[in-house]
Amino acid sequence: MTIMRIGRAELRVLDLEESINYYTNIIGLELVGRSEGRAYLKAWDEFDHHSLVLQEADSPGLDHFAFKVRNEVDLEFYERQVEQFGCTTKRISKGTRLAEGEAIRVTLPTGHQMELYHDIQQLGKQTGILNPHPFPDEARGLAPHRLDHVLLTGEDVKSVTRLFTEALDMFQSERIETLDGEDMVGSFMYAQNGKPHDIAFIKGPDNKLHHAAFKVDNWYDVLKSADLLARYDVPIEVTPTRHAITRAETTYFFDPSGNRNEAYSGGYITYPDFPTITWTEDKIAQGIFYHRREMVESFMKALT
Repeated sequence: MTIMRIGRAELRVLDLEESINYYTNIIGLELVGRSEGRAYLKAWDEFDHHSLVLQEADSPGLDHFAFKVRNEVDLEFYERQVEQFGCTTKRISKGTRLAEGEAIRVTLPTGHQMELYHDIQQLGKQTGILNPHPFPDEARGLAPHRLDHVLLTGEDVKSVTRLFTEALDMFQSERIETLDGEDMVGSFMYAQNGKPHDIAFIKGPDNKLHHAAFKVDNWYDVLKSADLLARYDVPIEVTPTRHAITRAETTYFFDPSGNRNEAYSGGYITYPDFPTITWTEDKIAQGIFYHRREMVESFMKALT
């Protein structure tokens, strides 16, 4: 039984047309479909029909995020697993959203909505699969490879970590603990794909989105991303820097509705037999912003 990867996120946005313009022309995603009140987008290096859904709403934030499993057998297995863990589940009917089959929606201990699915139409990559070039002929904006991860906030980081590692067979790459080791205030977890994280939680208000991250190729592309953001007057929160947690390069900024985005590159490769890296909360600023080693004031306050 395997959860393969984070497959999509559905963000609530205030103005759908403005958000489509931002996510297509500045982020550089492809608009692949629309339904009532929703727009569906994908990155150039993704096979599936969409990885980002924009939902027009009265307030910004995260409607849900979703993990892709291999098949129906896995879907039923993990449905039982999360129910036995004590989470509330419900079935989402095929066709509820464009190009998607049936899914299972789970309410997490932090109040977030997560879905598990396996059935989604594939559109393919812009580069194709026969003798492909390493990049597409045309690219717009930041031109990310994929939706990489989401970071969320919640009060009970320990319980949500147990859900993912015990019921969903995922792995914890890094954690942040209180100085006495009695509580967990940060958790970074991944499916069996070698990434530093597909999902992360930081202690804070329940059911809030911290950011959705898009994978760009390298450090130069993080710098180029910041250049493009500045050119188009996108609010930049953190200029290009390095994380010590995950060892990735990053820049943070905001979409027109106030949802935080990240352009993310690098990061190490990890495996299930690797021990979990531990940080203490007194070093959290160093872990997040390795160069300046101090927190940006808005970083834990600007949540949607």
